[in-house]
Amino acid sequence: MAYKITGQCISCDLCLSVCPTGAIKIIDGNRWIDPELCTNCVGSIHTVAQCKAGCPTCDGCVKQPSDYWEDWFANYNRVLAKLTNKQDYWDRWFNCYSQKLILSN
Repeated sequence: MAYKITGQCISCDLCLSVCPTGAIKIIDGNRWIDPELCTNCVGSIHTVAQCKAGCPTCDGCVKQPSDYWEDWFANYNRVLAKLTNKQDYWDRWFNCYSQKLILSN
């Protein structure tokens, strides 16, 4: 599973200098990680992918799923996590007003 550079990239080029395999390329002004060269820094002295570790935006370089369904479930879980946070509001609202309704009866 290689990494990919997202739209969050600010073109600082820090990833170019830290990639131990030289997998990061600039093509027509866009940064791109060659999946054939990217090793996720496995087998090197690094314990994490250096493009991800050195990225100042935190989301400029992300792990690219190896297949369609893995990508689909990753997006699903990300969206579900956002919805779950908003769900807390409605849970609190329901608990608050249901208690008031019970107390008033």
